[in-house]
Amino acid sequence: MRKSILKSFKPDIIVEMLDMAVAFENWNKVMERADMLYQCVQCIHEERQEHYTKGLPLQYIHTEHPLIYYHGFSLQMRGLAHQKMGQVDQARACIDQYAEPGWMEELDEAGTQVVQELRHRAQVNRYALEIEAGHAELLEEYVNFLLEHPEECIAGLRTIIEAAVRYCWQIDRVLHMFASQVQGIGVELDSSNNADMYHYCYHRALYEQWMGRQKKAVEFILQALRLADELEMNRYFKKCAALLESLRECATEEQVGRYRAFLEEIG
Repeated sequence: MRKSILKSFKPDIIVEMLDMAVAFENWNKVMERADMLYQCVQCIHEERQEHYTKGLPLQYIHTEHPLIYYHGFSLQMRGLAHQKMGQVDQARACIDQYAEPGWMEELDEAGTQVVQELRHRAQVNRYALEIEAGHAELLEEYVNFLLEHPEECIAGLRTIIEAAVRYCWQIDRVLHMFASQVQGIGVELDSSNNADMYHYCYHRALYEQWMGRQKKAVEFILQALRLADELEMNRYFKKCAALLESLRECATEEQVGRYRAFLEEIG
C-alpha cells in the first residue's frame, strides 16, 4: 500500500477494524487489517525518523497508545490469524517478533511498559498456541502459569478444554484445581472475557458428554446458552440449542424446566 494512502489511516481506527474482524472470526480479514496496521506504524515511524535526522519538527499524530503498542498489536493479531488457520510455524514466528520488539529505540516510560506487556502476552500466547497444537507435555507447566496469573484463568481454561475435546485428554484433575475460579461462570458478565466464558462452557459441556456425565454436560450447556443470548451471539446460540436438544433425554426434569423457562423468557 502506498505511503500516501497509509498516511490517511489512523492506528486506532485500524485497531477497531481489527477487533471487529476478530469478533466475526474472519481470519483472512484479520490478516489483512493486521498487515495494514503494521505498514501504517512503519510509515509513521520512518517519517518520524526522517524528520528527526533532518532536524525538522515532528508531525503530531494523536494516538491512544505509544506507537510500539500498535506494532505489537498488529503482530499479535497476525499471529492469532495464523493460529486459527492452523499455520502454527507462522504463528510462532509472530510471537517471537513481539516478544522482543527491539526496532524502536529510546522508549519513554509508557513505551517501556508496553514492551513489558507484550513480553507477557507473548508468553501467554505461546502456551496457548502449543497447547492448541496438541503438546500435552506442556499442560502441567501451563497450569502452573495460570495459577500464578489468575487473570489469565478463563482464557487459559478455554484453551485447555478445547484441546481436551480435540485430542481426547482426560483433564479432571486440572478442572478440579480451577473449580473455584469458574464457579460463577454464566452468572455475571465481565466484558474482558465474555467470549472465553462462553467457549469454556460450551466445550466443557462437550467434555462432560464425552466423559459420560450427561447431566453435568446439560448444566454447562445451559450456562453457555444464557451467555450466547446475553452476548447476542446468535450462531453460538443455535449450536448450544442443538447440543442441548441432543442431551434432553439425559437431563433432569428441573434442568428441562429451566430450559423451557429460559426459552419463554427470551421468546
